Amino acid sequence: MVSRTFASLSLLLAGLGASAADAASPPPAYAVTGRIAGADGGWDYASVDPASGRLYVARSNAVMMVDLATAKVTDTFVKAQRAHAVLPIDKGRTLVETDGQTGLVRFIDAATGKVRVEVPTGIKPDAAFLDSATGRLVVMNPGSNTVVLLDPVQYGMVGRIDVPGGLEAGAGDGKGKAFVNLEEANALAEIDLVAGKLIRTIPLKGCEGPTGIAVLGGGSRILSACANGVATVVDAASGALVQTLPVGHDPDAVIVDEARGMAFVPSGQDGTLTMIRIADPAHFTVTGTIRTQAGARTGAVDPRDGRIYLPTALMARGEGGSHHAAAEPGTFVVLVVSPTR
Repeated sequence: MVSRTFASLSLLLAGLGASAADAASPPPAYAVTGRIAGADGGWDYASVDPASGRLYVARSNAVMMVDLATAKVTDTFVKAQRAHAVLPIDKGRTLVETDGQTGLVRFIDAATGKVRVEVPTGIKPDAAFLDSATGRLVVMNPGSNTVVLLDPVQYGMVGRIDVPGGLEAGAGDGKGKAFVNLEEANALAEIDLVAGKLIRTIPLKGCEGPTGIAVLGGGSRILSACANGVATVVDAASGALVQTLPVGHDPDAVIVDEARGMAFVPSGQDGTLTMIRIADPAHFTVTGTIRTQAGARTGAVDPRDGRIYLPTALMARGEGGSHHAAAEPGTFVVLVVSPTR
């Protein structure tokens, strides 16, 4: 009994030592290592499907697909009308695309690009995510001021929640709740996905125009990227602001690499990618900034190797990296940002 207790204590201490070592180890370093050219046109959210090794980018008139093993580009994997989000689900067998112009969420066969089902959800469906706790597909409709819940197996709508304030990106906490940035209200909406109701709205002090979001630290922290060059960190339980971090201006996403304990904020106006260490939920740390390109405001990470993919294009003179800026013809690329250590 004594020896067993001693062995358990030794394992516990060893585990604590390993955790401390991880926290003390230097953060990964990154650099722009490649460029993947694509067709002209606008872009929005991107995603990586590690099961198939594909990158998907929502474009103004299509879903673009890149085979990451060969860098082969399919500019029009499936036609779209102002695509905003594209998500691989069902182990990569199905794509979910939000079609902003038609008001549809479309379920697509990832093997063929054929549309299986189209579901009307409201005006301008935009950001979307698959909630791990409820299995629901959560879609933000800023044109209707609604958050819609879909069954991704039966392809049916199972809930609609009124949430005014300019809906942007959202993320689940893994426990049946979700948080959504409200760009116009400069606030955060907390939603009960099980009950299908808005719980509360949390003001984001010092944040103007929150867009990208991540729920981190086992659901205890919400990181929001703001247009005015900061990212706020809010305690999920109390709603209190616990940190304000410097980032670039006009971001539209927060890209999370849980395996490497990092989050990234791509900023379209400044053309930067801010690196944030998230290993310690009590204190996030900005570890550096990578020069990317004006317009690079969204992106996705490949969890297999940590590479980050940022769609962008050269902006018309004087327009910077604004969400609504016009791109120069023949300049669309996906930047590849790779870990260098």
